[in-house]
Amino acid sequence: MDWGTLAGTALGAILGVGTTLLAERSRWRRENTARERAVKQRLYAEYLGALSLTTHRLRDLKRNTGLTREERIRQAGEILGSTDAYQLRYQMLIIAPEPLGDTANRAFRTVRDLRDRFDGPDVSADPEWSSTMAAVGQALNSLRTAMRSDLTVE
Repeated sequence: MDWGTLAGTALGAILGVGTTLLAERSRWRRENTARERAVKQRLYAEYLGALSLTTHRLRDLKRNTGLTREERIRQAGEILGSTDAYQLRYQMLIIAPEPLGDTANRAFRTVRDLRDRFDGPDVSADPEWSSTMAAVGQALNSLRTAMRSDLTVE
């Protein structure tokens, strides 16, 4: 057997296997990136939805004038807990890039501040309600912008 033929065959096999491994690695990387993006999209939508739902329910609770102060405080706490905002917040802090995690945390704190407005003597006459609602709106807009930005980065 000729050594040249054997060397050529071995080189061809090495190149073929190497090319296949490189292509598989590239395909795996694309699929992994797509999976990570899908997880982020779902988490971001759920978190933003939880914060928005909490805000909406708190606004409705403020309008309910037939409740005592204690009932409103209890319901305000239940509203924030029932939307899974706490659990989703921790997922955001783990999965999202740090700057987006910070933005998500700030948005959560503004919604929590809105909930805390119910601790006052009469939330229906709270002079700071409008400014707190405006802060929530700004925080949610900033969060939405940061989420879009993160999802468009390739």
